Amino acid sequence: MPNKTITAAVAGLLLITAGCSFIPEYRQPEMPVADTWPDKDPKADPGSGQAAADIAFQDYFTSRTLQQIIAMALENNRDLKVALLNIEQAKAAYRIKKSDELPVIAGKTGLSREGIPEDSSSSGEQYTADTSMSVGLGITAYELDFFGRVKSLSQSALETYLATREAASSTRIALVAQTADAFVNLLAQRKLQQLAQETYQAQKSTYDVIKTQYDAGSTDQLALAQAATSTESARASIYQYKRLAAQAENALVYLAGPGVYDLIKAPESPESPESPESIDDIGFLTQLPAGLPSRILLARPDIQAAEHQLKAANADIGAARAAMYPTISLTGSLGFASQGLSYLFDPSRSLAWGFSPSVTIPIFNREGLKASLDAATVGEKIAAAKYEGAIQTAFREVADQLVARKHYKDQLDAQNALVSATRDAYKLSKARYDNGIDNFLTVLDSQRSLFSAEQGAITLKQAYLSNLINLYKVMGGGKMDTSNAN
Repeated sequence: MPNKTITAAVAGLLLITAGCSFIPEYRQPEMPVADTWPDKDPKADPGSGQAAADIAFQDYFTSRTLQQIIAMALENNRDLKVALLNIEQAKAAYRIKKSDELPVIAGKTGLSREGIPEDSSSSGEQYTADTSMSVGLGITAYELDFFGRVKSLSQSALETYLATREAASSTRIALVAQTADAFVNLLAQRKLQQLAQETYQAQKSTYDVIKTQYDAGSTDQLALAQAATSTESARASIYQYKRLAAQAENALVYLAGPGVYDLIKAPESPESPESPESIDDIGFLTQLPAGLPSRILLARPDIQAAEHQLKAANADIGAARAAMYPTISLTGSLGFASQGLSYLFDPSRSLAWGFSPSVTIPIFNREGLKASLDAATVGEKIAAAKYEGAIQTAFREVADQLVARKHYKDQLDAQNALVSATRDAYKLSKARYDNGIDNFLTVLDSQRSLFSAEQGAITLKQAYLSNLINLYKVMGGGKMDTSNAN
């Protein structure tokens, strides 16, 4: 009899592999965007070559200093560490759910000794002591997953874990882009500070000349006041850009840690041989292939994370459906029990077993279970809408950056030409003033126009580089497999 019972129990455990699944068949939603990018640059790469997601940041950002700063940010940034720890947490949650698919077999051992008084003894014997010992294995309330409820919950946990991995990868890409943008901003503010200092020196020299002329009586007080106004305005700009440069340094320290100071410290003087690279010579890989929307967008980790969330919601429907069917649980034990240690492990005298299956049939709570199924179904629709919304957002982001890349270069060339023309105008107005043809107001206007044009050129160069950084980001550039980041 015991052998037959054991065989039946084992056969019952094997039935878990024959359970059905109520998870709906997953179908990837259609992409709710156009097949091509709007206003695409006809000169751009149509999509041949390496995709942005496969280009490491070391290959895209050719600046050695920037490569080191990004590496430090990836090592030290707390937001990225939190994202990686979230992976660990989601992985542990998945392992917990996965373990529910297997029976929990626990070893049990016990020793009890009981004193029985004469009045309670059925045999009428005097006060006696009774000893009982047991040892064995047991399964407690293991659910036989005939309808796939446990497996559905495990599948949902797996998809949540995979979504968390993709979220960490998205955080990493955003950190790379944010660090690169902060470094470009630092270079731009330092360039603007240098421009303000050079402008101040030039205007201070002009002021000194006007002051000498005024002292000699060859010019009026208005010209002196105008020269002083221009000089002090340039001097105020120096402190403005010093402040912005210091704040840019703080941003990099926040992203990459205090060790970044050694890489971004300002030189002792502009002529220092240790001067870092400037915004004029920092290098990026500009020919990033645009490809087709499906190829670009579906490689983005935030899109993949949204799809994993959709699959998790799909699995939740299966669990909610299965909950409406009977739940079959198994509790059993197999071991030895005796009143003496000498024959505790003698199968002929001390073998003990127990087998207690139970069935729970939902009857009066079916309305609640139906409501849970409705909630899971709506949750899946919400996840699908979020997935489609994520694709639409990504499409707009890439389209915006492609359009910007198409026009920034021409705009930058035009701005540099404006700087050259304004510089020539300033030189001519200065010469005309020196020859007594024009008054100093014309020179002052030319100085201001030149300063403004040069500021515009630096700001536009920063915007152009930021566009290249954001284009790399929105195309899913430098995606890292975080499966080994645990």
